[in-house]
Amino acid sequence: MLRPKFSAVLFDCDGVLVDSESITNAVLRQMLIELGWNISQEECISIFIGKALKDQWEPILTHTGVRIDEQWISQFRERRDVALRSNLQAVPGALNAVQLISRVYKNKIACATGADRGKVEMQLSITGMASSFGTHVYSGMEYAHSKPAPDVYLAAAAGLEIDPTQAAVVEDTVTGVTAGVAAGATVFGYCPGGPISSTKEKLLGAGATEVFMHMDQLPSLLTQA
Repeated sequence: MLRPKFSAVLFDCDGVLVDSESITNAVLRQMLIELGWNISQEECISIFIGKALKDQWEPILTHTGVRIDEQWISQFRERRDVALRSNLQAVPGALNAVQLISRVYKNKIACATGADRGKVEMQLSITGMASSFGTHVYSGMEYAHSKPAPDVYLAAAAGLEIDPTQAAVVEDTVTGVTAGVAAGATVFGYCPGGPISSTKEKLLGAGATEVFMHMDQLPSLLTQA
């Protein structure tokens, strides 16, 4: 019989549970091109993935002369959500991993993301994961500081009524790993490879305890016989 190694498991969403980053980034890149910034895919990934768009206004202003506002961000979200509804898929193996971990941990799991709540809840619903997390979905946009600050992970730990230092965090970006480490959690880095993925070296450098490449490896990292 499997037993938990930690008090709870706190999952990032984008890039960990759902394969959304390439979809979202493509929409953002197109909108930046429309503003006059002929940004490459590689540069768009490097600058924006894993970070809150509202916090990244300076490079956009520098390259376009436009100070993005809430209206522009709202338009981005509308276009992004249309693309996600049409194309979003779960990360391979994530649904099975989440369901197994939820059973072993007796529902002591949460989704803690830097994205807006509407996007996260939509994505979890589309991919069949919403029921595993229930009410334990936390958006970094609802707290004072977004990742790499630990606020959203501290809020998730408080919501689950556990000590954040006894939690495991699952992340795929340097920004997210930094947030998990700052919360005092043990962080596992997910590195599937490809142009969107942070490298193993960068995740370890940010403080990840261990890096894995396939979601079907995750349950064995978080449970014990």
